[in-house]
Amino acid sequence: HPTAVVAAGARLGPGVALGAHVVVEDGASIGDGTVVYPLCYLGRDVRVGRACLIYPHVTIRERVQVGDRVILHPGVVLGSDGFGYVDTKSGHHKIPQIGTVVVEDDVELGANVTVDRATTGVTRIGRGTKVDNLVQIAHNVQIGEETLLVSQVGIGGSTRIGRRVILAGQVGVIDHMTIGDGAIVTAQSGISRNVEPGEIVSGSPARPHREHQKMLALLYRLPELFDQVKRLMKGGRT
Repeated sequence: HPTAVVAAGARLGPGVALGAHVVVEDGASIGDGTVVYPLCYLGRDVRVGRACLIYPHVTIRERVQVGDRVILHPGVVLGSDGFGYVDTKSGHHKIPQIGTVVVEDDVELGANVTVDRATTGVTRIGRGTKVDNLVQIAHNVQIGEETLLVSQVGIGGSTRIGRRVILAGQVGVIDHMTIGDGAIVTAQSGISRNVEPGEIVSGSPARPHREHQKMLALLYRLPELFDQVKRLMKGGRT
């Protein structure tokens, strides 16, 4: 598009299409056949692979790498600063976030997904992983291949998530956790311990799914049990 701004040092492969008001900074490269819709920003030294779809209002900050056949829905932000501060008497002092983000081949990120750059090193999303809308992935997180993250998941810094993991809607994971290959975390669970490969967990704090279901069943009987206890205390019969 004639309103796109492409720096002289940027490289565009054959068949690249840029929408209105796209900005591509110096040193960035875009692979063959990738489509960038209007109002997107690709920072300095960004690498975007072949046959990607980048929908409007996507921001890809400096030095981020995106693989082939990646789909980024509107509002995705890759490479925003990680949430890192030192607490001192004079306030919260920012720790420079000098790492980057790598999004591997065949990943799809839903609307308004945010992926923070690493403090140092790389925040990585593995090949074939699919992420629903409104998911937050913090600095230095490592996500394995073909994992599914459902809407409103939040993942704390330096957490490691294996292959083919499922995190259902509104799951929260604190920092520095490990979730093993094939694990399933049910909706609205809170992860504050490591999850073993293949384990299914529920609740907050999360526990084995069957145990959580049993606890819920007992919880729902509390009014009945309370009435029985009251009658016993009064000398009645149950």
